Amino acid sequence: MWRSWGKSTVKIHDTSSSPSPSTHFACSSFKDLPDLCLDDDVDESDSSSSQFSTSKKPLPSIFHRVRLASSLLRSWSTRPPESVFNGQSGPSISFPGAEKRIVLYFTSLRVVRRTFEDCRAVRSILRGFRVSIDERDLSMDSGFLTELQQILGQRKLTLPRVFIGGRYVGGADEIRQLHETGELKKIVQGLPAVEPGVCDTCGGYCFILCDECHGSHKLYNDKTGFMCCIACNENGLIRCPSCSCAPP
Repeated sequence: MWRSWGKSTVKIHDTSSSPSPSTHFACSSFKDLPDLCLDDDVDESDSSSSQFSTSKKPLPSIFHRVRLASSLLRSWSTRPPESVFNGQSGPSISFPGAEKRIVLYFTSLRVVRRTFEDCRAVRSILRGFRVSIDERDLSMDSGFLTELQQILGQRKLTLPRVFIGGRYVGGADEIRQLHETGELKKIVQGLPAVEPGVCDTCGGYCFILCDECHGSHKLYNDKTGFMCCIACNENGLIRCPSCSCAPP
C-alpha cells in the first residue's frame, strides 16, 4: 500500500549532454543559480551540423554602466560652446573701446521672469571678474535694441548677449557653461581691471538725467515751440560719463 522509499520516480536531465534549442534547463540545487545570471552566446559551429556551442560571458555591472553614462554626460556638458572655440569668428562689434572690455546687452525689466533671471545671473558672473563692463540696458535706451539687431542680423532676439574683446561669446547658457568649466576666466584675462564699488554719479545704473532737458526729452523754443531734445534718448537719459559703463 505504501510506496517504496528506495526508488524515486523523478527524472533528472543529464546536463553533460549538449543542449538543444528545445531542451529545458533543470537545476537540482541552488549552486547553479549564479550560472543563470550569465548570458549564453550561442554560435553556429558548422552549417551542416545541428549542434550549438555555448560560451558564457558575464554582463557588465550596473554600476559600471552608470559610471560610463555619467562620464559621457559630464564630458558633453563641459564641452566649450562651438560659437567660441570652433575656429569660426562670430559677429563682432567695432565701436571704440569694445576690444578692451565686456559689452553686455541685457534688460532690467521684470516683464519676462526667465529673461530677467538670466540677465541678472550673467551680470553677477561678469561683475565677479572686476573688469571693465559696458552694460547696455535695452529698457533704458531702445537704441541698443536696434544696434544689437544690426550686429547679429536678427529681428527677434533673446537676452542677454555678451561680447568680450569685441567678439561675440553667446547668451546666458554659454556664459554659465564657460564659467563652470573655467574657460570664461581665461577669456577675460588681459582686460583692464576696475576698482570694486558703485559709481557715485549714477549709482550703478550707467545713466543720468539729461542736463539739457532735465529728463523731459522736450525743449521749448520761442519760434518753434516744443521740440524733442537731441542730446538724450527717449527716456530723457544720457550715459553716465563717470563710471566704467561709459564708452571711452
